[in-house]
Amino acid sequence: QVQLVESGGGLVQPGGSLRLSCAASGSIFSINVMGWYRQAPGKERELAATITSGGSTNYADSVKGRFTISRDNAKNTVYLQMNSLKPEDTAVYYCNVFWKFGAQYDYWGQGTQVTVSS
Repeated sequence: QVQLVESGGGLVQPGGSLRLSCAASGSIFSINVMGWYRQAPGKERELAATITSGGSTNYADSVKGRFTISRDNAKNTVYLQMNSLKPEDTAVYYCNVFWKFGAQYDYWGQGTQVTVSS
């Protein structure tokens, strides 16, 4: 079984920074996509950023230029550096790992709260 454990959320003032981490453990195919999604109160879950095991990244337009996703393949860990945070970034942030190997595999973390408020 695959487990994802997130850390790094919290309360930050507008303009501040936070760094999220997500450590994956278990039987994970080496070719995969790891990512961060977020869900604000009353809204659907949406993509924030993804990164492939080869290092290709994808960002939502709303976070481009402010968030940076990175990963350490040896540790099966993905990071999200969030700078210039805005109140609208307030959400629960979920880590995800996805791959296809015959079947499709899709796993989620439990989520970590990020609150941007003065």
